[in-house]
This record gives sequence, C-alpha cells and structure tokens, in this order.
Amino acid sequence: MDERKTPRQRPAREPETLWRRLARWRDAPRQRPADVPRPGPGEESVWDYPRPPRVEAVALRVRVETSGRTLADTTRALRVLETAGAPTIYIPPGDVERALLVPAPGTSLCEWKGRARYWSAQLGERVVPEVAWSYPQPFPEYAQLAAHFSFYPGRVDCFLGDAQAAPQPGGFYGGWVTPGILGPFKGGPGSEGW
Repeated sequence: MDERKTPRQRPAREPETLWRRLARWRDAPRQRPADVPRPGPGEESVWDYPRPPRVEAVALRVRVETSGRTLADTTRALRVLETAGAPTIYIPPGDVERALLVPAPGTSLCEWKGRARYWSAQLGERVVPEVAWSYPQPFPEYAQLAAHFSFYPGRVDCFLGDAQAAPQPGGFYGGWVTPGILGPFKGGPGSEGW
C-alpha cells in the first residue's frame, strides 16, 4: 500500500467574473492624492469627480473645428465627469456635420458606457484619422449618450465657450482640459492605477 500523502485540495470556488472585479474596484474608496490642492472659486478638481461617471449638461457653447471647417457646433452638449479624468464632451448628432465624418476601423469597450466606434474627418482628399468616437448603443445607465459624438482635442480644435481645450495627457483619453479644471489627470506616465 502506498502511504504517500496527497496535497489537500481546496474547495472549488466560483471564479470571479469581470463584473464582480469591476464592482469591487468601482466601490473602493478613492482618495485625493496628498499633493493635489483643493480647488478654489470657479475651479474644479478632477479628484472630486465621481466613479462611476456622472453625465450633466454643458452650460457653454461647444465648437469643434479643423482646417477651417466646422465639425460640430452646439449649445446642447453633455459632459461626462469621472475621477481623475478631464471632462469629456459629447455633442448631439444633429449638431455634428455628419457629412464630414467617416467610420474609422476598430472599436473599444468602456466598462461604464459600452462599445465605442471611431470616426475620422474626411476633408476632400485629406483624412484626419480618428478624431471622434460615439456609443451607438451605450449601456442603459448612459443611454443619454446614444449616438452623441465626442472629439479628441489633440486631433482637432475643440472650444468650450471661448477657451480652446487642451488634450488630456497620454493620447488615449479624450478629456478636454480647459481653464479651471485641475489635475493631475490620468493618462500620463505613472497614472496607470488611477
């Protein structure tokens, strides 16, 4: 008879699903980094934005232009606010020059909003690649963003009121950095865990 001991087996447990991991991460408390100053009058800190993100109306006129052409102009924009990210501006489809946009290859998945598709600007023979994205069928919690377009300030000229937006660091996120919006912002080196 073989008297070798076999390792004790642990009871099987249900594998953790992506949604459980996201819920645990989403519900974890977020703390403002110690070196991030509190905003003053007329300022907002991206560290005071919520997770999951909040959608709200934009009070100012929003314009998007490139090469002297207007891609969008609206007073009905929405903005999405998420912890550590600059506000992302969404423009209703009726206020976008759809004839100047063509589908770009690829999609991505946002854990909050759903599957995004990308758009390039077609200006005669010239194409400006991946200037915008949209959520054709967002998750129900973000249904108000359906078919709205958001533009990358690093690829086209984006204006909130009279202020031209700068791009959020890193190139992946499409946040609009304008006066009064305080970082630090996710997207740059060292911000992967934000």
